[in-house]
Amino acid sequence: MRAVVLTEFGAPLAVREMPDPVAGGGEVVVEVLAAGVAPYAEEVFGGRRNYPLVPPVVPGIGGVGRVVHVGPDATRLRVGDLVWCDCTVRARDDALTPDITLQGWSARGEGGALLAEYMHDGAYAELMRLPTENVYPLPAAAGDDPARWSTLGVYVIPYGGLLAGGLEPGETLLVSGATGNLGSAAVALALAMGAGRVVAPGRNRAVLDLLADRFGPRVRPVELTGDEAADRAAMSAAAGGPVDMVLDLLPPSAPSTVARTAAMTVREYGRVVLMGGVGMLGGPELALPYPWLMRNSVTVRGQWMYPRSADVGIVRLAASGVLDLAGDRVRTFGLDEVNEAVAYAAAHPGPFDRTVLVPR
Repeated sequence: MRAVVLTEFGAPLAVREMPDPVAGGGEVVVEVLAAGVAPYAEEVFGGRRNYPLVPPVVPGIGGVGRVVHVGPDATRLRVGDLVWCDCTVRARDDALTPDITLQGWSARGEGGALLAEYMHDGAYAELMRLPTENVYPLPAAAGDDPARWSTLGVYVIPYGGLLAGGLEPGETLLVSGATGNLGSAAVALALAMGAGRVVAPGRNRAVLDLLADRFGPRVRPVELTGDEAADRAAMSAAAGGPVDMVLDLLPPSAPSTVARTAAMTVREYGRVVLMGGVGMLGGPELALPYPWLMRNSVTVRGQWMYPRSADVGIVRLAASGVLDLAGDRVRTFGLDEVNEAVAYAAAHPGPFDRTVLVPR
């Protein structure tokens, strides 16, 4: 097969001939039809994000594929099935706290690094080997536009955060980082899940207007000024009532003060879910007042990625049309254009801009 290879951090990605992957027990091999390119991929491959990838490695974070081989323990998957491929691989020897690697992308801790030695290569290739439990059937309609369906990789991450926070229909959600790639996806998802209104703070007026135009009056944009007290008051006023939940998806470049300002809009007994990258590049840690947390019975939790059930849920939302993928702007690139794709993704990080690699 042909595959993209990260030979070393900071070097251009190369396209090479490699042996076809072979599935063992509990594994499948898929033909990769489309795989998303994250806006920050350039930072990963350049080494600036310090991800624990070990070159040489085939990068790539999941996508859409067609099954070409199934292991002996698969009971429902069949060769030829169209599937969503989830990059979040969990070790099978600890049900309570399984080690996790993001196949072809990242890992958590020593156990995740050990798992990544085996599930090493990702989706930027003609073929990919995955654990059986990491592929999920897609509707036949997805075969008409696999590149568009590969954008589920953007939506499933904030979906995990909304599930973690227990968003209920009719509730008010505040998305911190709403003008970004993941944050705007969270706005769309929350509305699809029945949120009564979504407060969308940000500094980019044009993007705020785009969100309001696309989704209507249930979205309440707030242009941030950098003044904590004024911004908190503006967000609370836009909510028009209690904020039930805050989902933080701010990037590593954002200061912790912005995350705190948003978090402290939540009501008594409210929930705050942290999924962004605040603090990953250094700088002050997120500080929330102990008395405020305690006296208001606020729940704060971190959430990395999403549970397996989220894959099933996100496919259902898209298949039903409740989550509309039609408005996403999808730009595709061939395997030999991978470096152009990475540069394009970095230059187009905004809401509903999707960059997709099509290996064949």
